[in-house]
Amino acid sequence: MITDSFDLESRAIIDPFDLRGENLPKVDICIITFSRVIEKFVKENFPCEQIAVLKNATGDIPVYAFDHEGRRIGFFKSYEGSPAAVGAIEDCIMVMDCEKFLAFGGAGCLDKEIAHGKVMVPDEAYRDEGTSYHYAAPADYIKVKNAGRVAKFMEENGLPYVVGKTWTTDAFFRETRNNFNKRKAEGCISVEMECSGFQAVCDFRGLEFYTFFTSGDLLDAPKWDERKKNDQSKGTQHDTGHFDIALELAVYVAQH
Repeated sequence: MITDSFDLESRAIIDPFDLRGENLPKVDICIITFSRVIEKFVKENFPCEQIAVLKNATGDIPVYAFDHEGRRIGFFKSYEGSPAAVGAIEDCIMVMDCEKFLAFGGAGCLDKEIAHGKVMVPDEAYRDEGTSYHYAAPADYIKVKNAGRVAKFMEENGLPYVVGKTWTTDAFFRETRNNFNKRKAEGCISVEMECSGFQAVCDFRGLEFYTFFTSGDLLDAPKWDERKKNDQSKGTQHDTGHFDIALELAVYVAQH
C-alpha cells in the first residue's frame, strides 16, 4: 500500500546529501515557476547568472540567480507534477545552498464564488499523489505551514486573495465529478499537481516552503471552463505580473 511507504527505519539508497558538492552557490530564497513564458520574461528582464543545473533525462533545468533589493534570488522552471517537482528540490540540495523555496503557478478553481484573478493561498493540501507518502506519515491532508505569512504579505500589500485547502493530484484527466464534489465539500478551493509534494519534501529536509496560486480554469460549472483565450497570458499562470508578486514575496520572506 502507498500509505506504508514512509520509512524512517532505513537509509535511502540514493541520498542527495551524499552527493552534495562543496562551495555551493548560495541564494537567500529560490523561486520556482512552471511557465515557459515567465522563465523567458525573467531571463530577459533581470540580470540573471546561471549558477547551477539540475540534471534530467528529459532535459537539463538551468538554475539562475540575480540580486534584488539586497537579496540573492534563485530562480528556475520546474517540470509539472509532484514527482518531478519534488525531485527538483532534492537536486537543488546537491547543487546549491538554499533553505527557502517559493513556488507559484496556476490552479483550477473549485468554487465559482471566488473571483477570477484573485490569488489563492493554500493552508492545507489533500494528498492525492504518491510522492508525499515517502516523505511524511500517511494522512489525508498536509498542513502548508507558511500560509499565514503569505496571507499577511497579501494583506499588507492590498492584493486580493483567499485562503483555503487545495487538492493536489497526479491525475489531471481523472478529476472526476464525484471526487470534485468530495474535495469541495471538505473546503478545497483549488486543484493543482505539486503543493502537497513540495510541502512534504521541505518538511522532511528541514526547508521552508511558500506558495500561492493563480485562479485559472473553473471546475465548478456544468462544463469545464478554461476561462482564457488562446495565447492569453493576462490573468493566467503565464501572467508576468504574478512573478512580480512572487519576487516581492520572496524579498519579504528573506527579510523576515
